[in-house]
Amino acid sequence: MDTASLVEAVRNKYELLCPIMNERMRRQWAASEALSLPRGGITAVAQATGLSRTTITAGIRELHTRTDLPLEEVRPQRSRRDGGGRQPLVVNDPTLIKDLEALVEPATRGDPQSLLRWTSKSTRKLAQELSRQGHLVSYATVARLLHELEYSLQANRKTREGHGHPDRDAQFDYIDKQVRAFQKEGQPVISVDSKKRELIGDYKNGGREWRPRGTPEKVKVYDYPDKKLGKVTPGGVYDLTGNEGWVSVGIDHNTAQFAAETIRRWWQAMGSKVYPDAQKLLVTADAGGSNARRCRLWKVSLQDVADTLGLAISVCHFPPGTSKWNKIEHRMFCHITENWRGQPLRSRATVVNLIGNTTTTTGLHIEATLDNNSYPIKIKVSNEELAAIRIQQHSFHGEWNYTISPRQES
Repeated sequence: MDTASLVEAVRNKYELLCPIMNERMRRQWAASEALSLPRGGITAVAQATGLSRTTITAGIRELHTRTDLPLEEVRPQRSRRDGGGRQPLVVNDPTLIKDLEALVEPATRGDPQSLLRWTSKSTRKLAQELSRQGHLVSYATVARLLHELEYSLQANRKTREGHGHPDRDAQFDYIDKQVRAFQKEGQPVISVDSKKRELIGDYKNGGREWRPRGTPEKVKVYDYPDKKLGKVTPGGVYDLTGNEGWVSVGIDHNTAQFAAETIRRWWQAMGSKVYPDAQKLLVTADAGGSNARRCRLWKVSLQDVADTLGLAISVCHFPPGTSKWNKIEHRMFCHITENWRGQPLRSRATVVNLIGNTTTTTGLHIEATLDNNSYPIKIKVSNEELAAIRIQQHSFHGEWNYTISPRQES
């Protein structure tokens, strides 16, 4: 910036501030401006303000020796007298913080005298309860105080998985060893499970998707099942080695027969092509549901699959209360849910297409088809049918780990 422009800039600032400055403030402001400018600053400020160089120099001296001036000379002028203004609420109400912390403690819900016994702890309800106790406080102040006390809004976190079995970790180790042994031999290893049943029709689906502003997808208000379209149950098979998946979209009940049929369809459509020389198959599954370890129909259905495919099917169940450890949950199903987020499942074809087009950066490939078969419930398996199964329990927790061989060896 040239000298003329510099002088003009200082002059404009001085003209704006001059009406509100006293003599000492003008002198020291001019001095601070001169100190902030490069060589020749005193001359430039003198030209811009009309103050003499002596006055500006005196101001510089005062700035450098401010600590030597009397207190009344250096104390800035106040708009209010000392002690003016309202004191913080916690100063005038010393029990406010204590009472607020008592309300937000988890044990408060067990206090029959508290109005928050069976209500949520919103800032408005907390303010109402504090007001009932004699504190004059708004919900905005309650929110500020909670932040100062290092509280935050937190959702529930799913971490408890039921009572832990004493051999839980040992079973995890056993499953890991079985999986590694099968993979080393080039034999297929799959994880099986079923997703929750989904309504078919114009119903809200969780999640958000990019759309033009102000044009959200319009769906039904109430989630009453459509009698014609009904519901579907995606039953899945995930290949742990090949990072591939198969989903049978069932239109009937989620039974053990449906779970076994899903395995059979996976093998015929995908597995037999990837493992043409396979002689056995390892299945990892939950301990409950349609493939429960105590379900007779599950084992009878697996015997039929073993006979059809000519494979010895080994099953390793995860311990009770650890279903979320099943690989299919966080390697396939979670990506399916992410892919159809915010998309109403208007038809069965929509479900099949959304599942079949699910991919990941790690190369996940999924094939899906509709299973129109009927799977009746409450099928009773007799002791004779159970005895006819060629099942061999493993030496370690045979109720969790067993192998079903085909009745006629191939």
